[in-house]
Amino acid sequence: MDTFIFIFLAVLTIGSGLGMVLNRNTVNSALFLVLNMVSIAGIYLLLQAQFLALIQILVYAGAIMVLFLFVIMLLNLDDERSLFSKVRAKYISAFFLGVVTLSLILYSLEGVADLLPEISPEMETAGTVEALGDVLYTDYLFAFEMTAILLTAAVVGALMIAQYKKSNNGASE
Repeated sequence: MDTFIFIFLAVLTIGSGLGMVLNRNTVNSALFLVLNMVSIAGIYLLLQAQFLALIQILVYAGAIMVLFLFVIMLLNLDDERSLFSKVRAKYISAFFLGVVTLSLILYSLEGVADLLPEISPEMETAGTVEALGDVLYTDYLFAFEMTAILLTAAVVGALMIAQYKKSNNGASE
């Protein structure tokens, strides 16, 4: 069953990536990117990397995509009517049925030819929070601290620039 779910998520990841690149509507491309990120999080769950899957959904599919959609809506790149006029239910259902059919074909081929290797037992603890924290706070502690300092300096700099522009706009009026 894990193999079938992996093949389904892999095909869904590739299909949503192609849909994102080939779609002319920016909002639909952003939604395909969300689907891509969620399917990658599903693959992380299959690899038992729960922390990475949660971060993938919270940070990338949540926060970053909200920023992308905010910028798209702020720039008004597409007309609001085009979002619903081009997406039809038959295209979406045909895409998902194609993904399911291809997944079933690949799953049946795997059962006959043993195409996919088994995951080693050492991989069971590779993506857990404990393993990630152990490596992060021992081997990569200096890089982790430097990243934290750099991000803090960037936030302070952005606040200073925003405050400077606000005070100059108030003085010119």
